[in-house]
Amino acid sequence: MSATNGKLNPSAIIAASLAGLLFGFDTAVIAGVTEALRGTFDLSAAQLGAAVSAALIGTLVGALGAGRPGDRYGSRNILLWIAIAYIVSALGSALSSGLAMLVAFRFLGGLAIGGSSVLAPVYIAEVSPPARRGMLVGFFQLSIVLGILGAYVSNFLIGQASEGELEWRLKLGVAAVPAVLFLLLMLRVPQSPRWLFHRGRAAEAKAAIETLSMGDPDTLFAQFGQGPAGSDRLSWRAHCRPILLAIALAMFNQLSGINAILYYLGDIFAAAGFDTVSADLQAVAIGVANLLATMLGMAIIDRVGRKPLLLIGAVGTAVALAVVAGIYSSGQGQHWLLPALIGFILFFAISQGAVIWVYLSEIFPTAVRARGQSLGSATHWGMNALIAFGFPVVAQYTQALPFWLFAGAMLVQAVVIWRYFPETRGVALETMERTVEGRG
Repeated sequence: MSATNGKLNPSAIIAASLAGLLFGFDTAVIAGVTEALRGTFDLSAAQLGAAVSAALIGTLVGALGAGRPGDRYGSRNILLWIAIAYIVSALGSALSSGLAMLVAFRFLGGLAIGGSSVLAPVYIAEVSPPARRGMLVGFFQLSIVLGILGAYVSNFLIGQASEGELEWRLKLGVAAVPAVLFLLLMLRVPQSPRWLFHRGRAAEAKAAIETLSMGDPDTLFAQFGQGPAGSDRLSWRAHCRPILLAIALAMFNQLSGINAILYYLGDIFAAAGFDTVSADLQAVAIGVANLLATMLGMAIIDRVGRKPLLLIGAVGTAVALAVVAGIYSSGQGQHWLLPALIGFILFFAISQGAVIWVYLSEIFPTAVRARGQSLGSATHWGMNALIAFGFPVVAQYTQALPFWLFAGAMLVQAVVIWRYFPETRGVALETMERTVEGRG
């Protein structure tokens, strides 16, 4: 059986993708407890901001710090510790007796989110055949979207079944359940055979290949050995092209305004004159659109390719954002706001949403893949923090301006993607360096 045609054991993909579900769940669950936290701990606006942002700060630190241990000890081993961090964070947050304790456990959860965004896509990419790598790594993004929806549904159900202080504690603590499942599943999957092979552990690599049903070990070993020896240090001199690609993709992902829009969706609808009930219902519509479009992006990424999807998405999101900006600039056409935002979500989810974690996990050599992914992920989270902070500051002067800026950034992205980004669809990871550098 060839390396490409191996029928990959789905357990490894499911296990690693659960990191994405926890990523999405922990990111979104806080939205359902902010008012309760304010009342329970008598928090000021600044203190509530600290409780909410602690996870985001931890996410940036986790993304920056996960690459080196991932390359040294293997992504699977570090994901086990990340699973434990998710469990401790959920239980600790639920049992918090004060603000300091809550911030500490939320920060720990953020470390896990940041580490997940680096190492889960790396692991999936390294065990996936080239022809299906885009779809399989895309399961990580799909899991994030499912985790976000799961958090909203969980918050609603717990809110219906309990009340008082118990309600918010259950909302935060329930994340421990999927985290335990994540840990148990990761304990059953082996290290990445590519990582083992490049560490000189051929016997273990062969056993891992057989466990994962990746194909013929000798054929895969020949493939693993095709890549250039290279340096085991991530450096500008050796890896300037993939570094630039990773930073650009991560920056443009956030310059689309995706997370700012999701964070402030209620305010965006309120500014256009919608009441709270209407805003909640329309947020559900946007969440469903996000899920459906993500599934579509996964289904076509290995057929259409990464670059065409990014180009289509850049132009589509620019148009949708311009419509939103035009509504606010003119003060008319509010009935077009929901269709425009759904259009934005659709174009984003089938392009950048589906592509970012795939592309970042592909473009760096095996020896520095986790550190390269770490750089891209940290850029993603750093830009997320800056834009999430800046959006309400700019919007208080004119609601239209942020959307004009986002639309302009997407047009710039289209030019950059068209001019500089190589297509990576179907390229073996060991020969990717030649493709990235324009030599293959």
